[in-house]
Amino acid sequence: MSEKATDHRRRATAIGSSAILMWASLALFTAMSGGVPPFQLLAMCFSIASGLAIMLWVLRRQNPLQHLKLPLRVWLLGVGGLFGYHAAYFMALRTAPVVEASLIAYLWPLLIVLFSSLLPGEQLRRHHLMGAMMGFIGAAILVTGGDQIGFDGSHLTGYLAASACALIWSSYSVLSRHVGHIPSSAVGGFCLLAALLAIPAHVAFEVTVWPQNSLQWLAVIALGLGPVGGAFFTWDIGVKQGDIQVLGALAYGAPLLSTVILVLTGWTAPSWSIAAACGLIVAGGLLAARDLLKRSPPSQNA
Repeated sequence: MSEKATDHRRRATAIGSSAILMWASLALFTAMSGGVPPFQLLAMCFSIASGLAIMLWVLRRQNPLQHLKLPLRVWLLGVGGLFGYHAAYFMALRTAPVVEASLIAYLWPLLIVLFSSLLPGEQLRRHHLMGAMMGFIGAAILVTGGDQIGFDGSHLTGYLAASACALIWSSYSVLSRHVGHIPSSAVGGFCLLAALLAIPAHVAFEVTVWPQNSLQWLAVIALGLGPVGGAFFTWDIGVKQGDIQVLGALAYGAPLLSTVILVLTGWTAPSWSIAAACGLIVAGGLLAARDLLKRSPPSQNA
């Protein structure tokens, strides 16, 4: 790979990593948004994200309809990934204990690393797999608090939903490489249709609860601009043009950073399990990114 191509791959990976940073604020902003039910919150956040994309298209004097003229398979992949993931996640949380459901759902970064080996030009190396496994162990410690967990067969529906959640997002991320010619601006269209799908789901399963004060409204806007909106655009760039295996391993930093933010803001208390998880996730991310962190060899002129 040429030095120019390597630099481009690094930049795209860095852009994709910004999605992980944004996802780290998901728990805090969700807690700050008050009692807005999940599907209503999704409809609001996806509407903000798609509205922002449409505004940017108009400011650039581009016809928004041009960005929505996509092949059916691209629509199925994009909307299925964004809406399908969140729908499966909410179903898992409704029908299984949150710890077990979260742990199963957080298999998606590991699955990204594994599935990426099937992509043209990608090769799964031992340090990629070891880094992802270290990240998963760290995430498991973080989710469980170091305590033992037990999987109860009566919650099988929730476990299956959580498994679907992990499969949907990992498949969406890896398969996005096959539609790399589709610009990342198309994510605005995915968000728009996902918002439209979230509305009937909200009407069918939830009672409408609007934010009660300006702080809660600001939290909803922040969600739409960041972890449930803007992050999908930068993630799309990362998985299409960056090092997807490194991104998969680094994704375990999202629950870690989320916990750190909650500790710093007083929403949760620090513990040794958090420190242990921090060490494992950081070490795993550095191990997986070993190739990317190496300095490119100087170009040689003939």
